[in-house]
Amino acid sequence: MKYHFRCSDCGTEYHEPFLYLCPSCSFLNRDDRPPAGVLLTVYPYEKIAGKLSGQRLFDELRLQHFLPLLPINSEESLGVLRVGNTPLYEAGHLAELPQSARVLVKDDSQNPTFSFKDRASQLVSAWAKEHDIHTIVTASTGNAGSSLAGICASQRQRAVVFAPATAPPAKLLQMVMYGATTILVNGNYDAAFELSLKATTHFGWFNRNTAYNPFTIEGKKIVAFELYQQTCGKLPEYIFVPVGDGVILSGLYKGFEDLLKLGIISHIPIVVAVQSEQSDNLVRNLDADEFLIRPATTIADSISVDVPRNFRMAAGFLKRYDGEHMTVSDESIAIAAEKLARTTGIFTEPAGAAAVAGLLKWIDEGRLKADETALILATGSGLKDICTPLKHVIMPEPITPDLDSLIHYLNKTGS
Repeated sequence: MKYHFRCSDCGTEYHEPFLYLCPSCSFLNRDDRPPAGVLLTVYPYEKIAGKLSGQRLFDELRLQHFLPLLPINSEESLGVLRVGNTPLYEAGHLAELPQSARVLVKDDSQNPTFSFKDRASQLVSAWAKEHDIHTIVTASTGNAGSSLAGICASQRQRAVVFAPATAPPAKLLQMVMYGATTILVNGNYDAAFELSLKATTHFGWFNRNTAYNPFTIEGKKIVAFELYQQTCGKLPEYIFVPVGDGVILSGLYKGFEDLLKLGIISHIPIVVAVQSEQSDNLVRNLDADEFLIRPATTIADSISVDVPRNFRMAAGFLKRYDGEHMTVSDESIAIAAEKLARTTGIFTEPAGAAAVAGLLKWIDEGRLKADETALILATGSGLKDICTPLKHVIMPEPITPDLDSLIHYLNKTGS
């Protein structure tokens, strides 16, 4: 077998084709605590490298569509939708920068269902396809569910999505339009998550849930490979990541760690985990003796989580590679979304704007130095949730269709 699993807590290795969690560590897991026993997918790195190294090895892996570093056997299993290879843009007008400093934005709203979650859904779907699995279930605040629904529609698979009834209508509409069996739960994301696990056990469905399914991390790690390629190996000093469950953060780290183990890179950029002050259960507990939950109330629904399911792995990565973390206010998230849109033409949802707000705070504190580069992961389209920005912008009032009214309006607004 081309891969095996390693428990991120106890280090036990498993050589089964698939496991959700480490059987030993997960035995005493509780619903109100981050689960132990989340698994990493490990590859024979020395064998993969062979006699190649550095850029030559990366180029060879790219020609193989990175299959040696993925748990699937064929690129064709990924289906017809074009996931990944999203654009990387300069965003130097976002803020006043130190001399020769740069800001880049990785725009994952360009994925088929308009969010970063397509990366995980595509890989989970591909593995299921290779193993003749036809029904995939997930819990979601919106993006993972709409992503799984869209990917499964393209792969002729059945998607079952559990989502809070309060999820943004645009995301719920996507699920329904893609034909997913959509179950709305009178509760938050964590309640939907627990119900999806019970359904998985009862019906025998394949579960895509973040962290619970180790292949979600493998799908998301591909963004690290893309960043290496798009920056021609000159990775930024800082990467700002919006954080809820901690799986995007862990996926990014896992991709860089794969490259590090292969000798393609010599170090991992400083990853900055950004959470809303009103959903800070991951970063607030990083150094805590006992995990304490504060109910999440942020406007950024995609990162609104009471129990961060990948807390333990994310915390391990942050500590191992000297990552940073911060919280930002919901007000600053709303401001950052508008600022990004007006200076770059990129309209990101509140979760993606959290990373933007984190960078702006970093710059205000004087922490971005001359000649340094910072990169933002913009993880979803702003059209996924228009209700939130509508509360923070002033929409124009209509005018009568004549020139005098137009001139009056332009003078009044200073346009």
